[in-house]
Amino acid sequence: MNRPDFEFHLSPRQAAWRRFQANRAACAGGCFLGLAICLVLIWPIFKSTFASRLMPAAVTHSPLALSDAQFDPPSYRHWLGTDVHGRDLLSRIVYGARISLLVGLVGAGVSLVIGVMWGAVAGYLGGRCDQIMMRIVDILYSLPSIVFVIVLITTLEELFKNWLAKVFSPEVASMGRMLFLFAGLGAVSWLTMARIVRGQVLSLRQQNFILASVSLGAGLARIIFRHILPNVYGVIVVYLMLSVPSIILYESFLSFLGLGIQPPQASLGSLIAEGASQINPLRIYWWLIVFPGGFLASFLLALNFLGDGLRDALDPRTTERR
Repeated sequence: MNRPDFEFHLSPRQAAWRRFQANRAACAGGCFLGLAICLVLIWPIFKSTFASRLMPAAVTHSPLALSDAQFDPPSYRHWLGTDVHGRDLLSRIVYGARISLLVGLVGAGVSLVIGVMWGAVAGYLGGRCDQIMMRIVDILYSLPSIVFVIVLITTLEELFKNWLAKVFSPEVASMGRMLFLFAGLGAVSWLTMARIVRGQVLSLRQQNFILASVSLGAGLARIIFRHILPNVYGVIVVYLMLSVPSIILYESFLSFLGLGIQPPQASLGSLIAEGASQINPLRIYWWLIVFPGGFLASFLLALNFLGDGLRDALDPRTTERR
């Protein structure tokens, strides 16, 4: 299907925005993510003295507050029920979503920096340097990424915490597992980004504007940051959006195994693990696994819809082929 004639009178950004608006699934995913992120950010305000007088009691619970209301089903007092320690599940889900989203964004940021720079340098320099750098990527690709992170956590975490306690403080050392997840998940997620960026750079480095910059004496850093990366930012943004849900899923899987976020902190994966541990032949506390699992699935689905929409909007060739 050909693009409408009015698109030829728009700037590339305006045309991309119109294509994105035409994708209903992507718009719905973006709206859901926007509402979820706003809820996660403003949730602590509900517990303030002023806001607690105006808001329903169900949204003013602390995620760490213990009570005697163990395994209460969803009710007016606790909209999503309570867990084994009487903690409000709704506040725990919002609190866990904040940590899961933080891990996903920071891990994607680490993947962005390493992958983009590695792929851009390898693709532009080419030759032996490109061969060596990409063989390193191939070797790392041969390792199961999630198993690699598990090995890192089980073998190096204590050394990392001791170093944090010695250099900084015990309070910083208590966050060692989260910092290790940031670094570990980001360190294994940059490989595909590096390959994608390298492929784009290989197709650009012989273009006339790059050759003109070289002839004028531009250095490597200037060529990469001023001429190459601005021409591949669409691909970078799209893959970055698609890497966030994969990192969140990795973190949830590690937390489900007990190797991720540790109590009393919570993530969506650890909440699902707590709900699964309460399943027994006598009684199933269904809300403990349905609500965290449903929110995680909805969140990942919305991220994937948004990533697909950005890919179609930033690459008009995908629209033309439909």
